[in-house]
Amino acid sequence: MPPATPDDLFALFDRLDIRAVTHRHEPAFTVEQGHRVWGSIPGIHCKNLFLKDGKGRLWLVVAPADRRVDLKALPARIGAARLSFGSAELLVEVLGIEPGSVTPFAVINDPGQRVSVVLDSWMMTQELVNYHPLRNDMTTTLTPAELVRFFEHTGHHPLLVDL
Repeated sequence: MPPATPDDLFALFDRLDIRAVTHRHEPAFTVEQGHRVWGSIPGIHCKNLFLKDGKGRLWLVVAPADRRVDLKALPARIGAARLSFGSAELLVEVLGIEPGSVTPFAVINDPGQRVSVVLDSWMMTQELVNYHPLRNDMTTTLTPAELVRFFEHTGHHPLLVDL
């Protein structure tokens, strides 16, 4: 089955009564590029790290864009072995997206729940959060509660961690 498209994602949002707003902009491959294109989009802008641990488990760590994530300390906090970045090939295989477009919404392409999701606990207390809708030339804004509703639908049970 081909990976979901942004239109597939938006259709799912409609079915789940998620009132997301999507903004189009120039592609942003990094947080630094994101700062240039986010402009006046409200809410917390985020980064997403696709990681693999020493036991082969896959992790998607989602944090505020400017938050430093300590990859040496993180394994003990999430129950992982030593962490490293997952390869581009693995990213495409498991989440159906290209590097630079990593997003929590990509778990729509992970029906087997191969990826464990880790969310920054502070981020989840904010009014609005922003992520790419499977491509990095758009940003989608929604509430943390709506993000949780999306994860419930996909069968992913995120771990909330103070990153």
